[in-house]
Amino acid sequence: MSKGKSKILFLLLGDVVALYLSLFLALAIRYGSLFFEAFTDFHAWPFSIVFVLWIAVFYIAGLYNLRHLRNGFDFQKNLALTLGVNALIAVSFFYLIPVFGIAPKRNLFIFLLVFAVVQFYWRRFFNRSAASGEAPNKIFLVGNGETAEEIYRTIASNPQMGYEVVKWEKEEEVNQTINNLKSLVKEHRVNLVVVPRHLKKNERLSKKLYELLSVGIEIRDLPNFYELIFQKIPLSDLEETWFLEHLAHGRERFYDQLKRGGEFLFASILGLILLPLELLIAVFIKISSPGPVIYRQKRVGKNGREFTLYKFRTMKLDAEKDGPKWSKLNDGRSTKIGHLLRFTHLDELPQLLNILKGELSFVGPRPERPEFVARLREEIAHYDIRHLIKPGITGWAQINHRHEASVEDTGEKLQYDIYYLKNRSPVLDMSIILKTFKNLFVDPS
Repeated sequence: MSKGKSKILFLLLGDVVALYLSLFLALAIRYGSLFFEAFTDFHAWPFSIVFVLWIAVFYIAGLYNLRHLRNGFDFQKNLALTLGVNALIAVSFFYLIPVFGIAPKRNLFIFLLVFAVVQFYWRRFFNRSAASGEAPNKIFLVGNGETAEEIYRTIASNPQMGYEVVKWEKEEEVNQTINNLKSLVKEHRVNLVVVPRHLKKNERLSKKLYELLSVGIEIRDLPNFYELIFQKIPLSDLEETWFLEHLAHGRERFYDQLKRGGEFLFASILGLILLPLELLIAVFIKISSPGPVIYRQKRVGKNGREFTLYKFRTMKLDAEKDGPKWSKLNDGRSTKIGHLLRFTHLDELPQLLNILKGELSFVGPRPERPEFVARLREEIAHYDIRHLIKPGITGWAQINHRHEASVEDTGEKLQYDIYYLKNRSPVLDMSIILKTFKNLFVDPS
């Protein structure tokens, strides 16, 4: 297990301890020496269910992302908002859905106060401890350009991640230090060497790296380490061979086929449940502005095949009189009801039909219009690789990058799309769906 994962596991266990310790303290305040009987007889089972939901909310809010765990106003604000959401969840479950057999008023109030204090100081302690002391991972970094610079800058400003770049050399400089590589590693107590992929083809360097590997030094290539830190793929440092090694076997994964069956069932159920809401939205669109209720638009899907995407119309009829344009936040072409639909993402409900037809998934790279794809193919290297799998309503790029659209933004999003292509799994899909719900309420776009 990596040092980063060990830290996250330790943080998770600490949160569980803080939850139960706060409950014990609240019951001790309320019942004195009889607190343990009160816990086992009435509170253990219902509060344990609530705690599982709370941990899920912590995860959705990013409270287990090491890059965000720095003591400061932003972290304190995020923690306070998360505690507020969790308090509403607890109140809802105990009072609006009274299935637990208890309705703790004073007990719940005391627990919320105690936990807020315990959690605040526990998290401050963890953040300070994670950022202080000697970094367990000491890196010898080799590389030129933006990728190496971004790695160096991010590690330097996030000591809580557990990494420290003790030496950074440009590619042209490493030829001068090859013969002294072992002594350099020993001098700086390096336990991780990060080098560009193409330098591994250098016979002299690869021999020296093999010698380091045999004495327990970890060797990673630049794209692999960048992926670990940023959870995206650095396109500027990739060759065609990288795609052949990591994506060629993934065209028809078993998970992709399993996912199709589950999505068809879930989309059918969700479509029936939301049908009254969709009919209401259709009425509001019809009476608020002239034009069709459903907007049809060509998009590029799996293997480059075009399909018709369905959405509730949110723009005026003459929105594209000057040709296709990327949509943007607070788009002046939107109708009044369209602003609300786009803000809440309710305009995308008709895409359940695309899922039923097998053209779209719940999770995957967001499909683009053919007019934009033709341009992006020319301007962004490896752009077409995102068409290896079915596109989605939401995706890894959508939850990690801002909404504004441009060629530069699309290049950034492509790095996240390729990360998803390489790492897609049920766990990652569930993570994307949960974080999408967070963005709907915290950072709508």
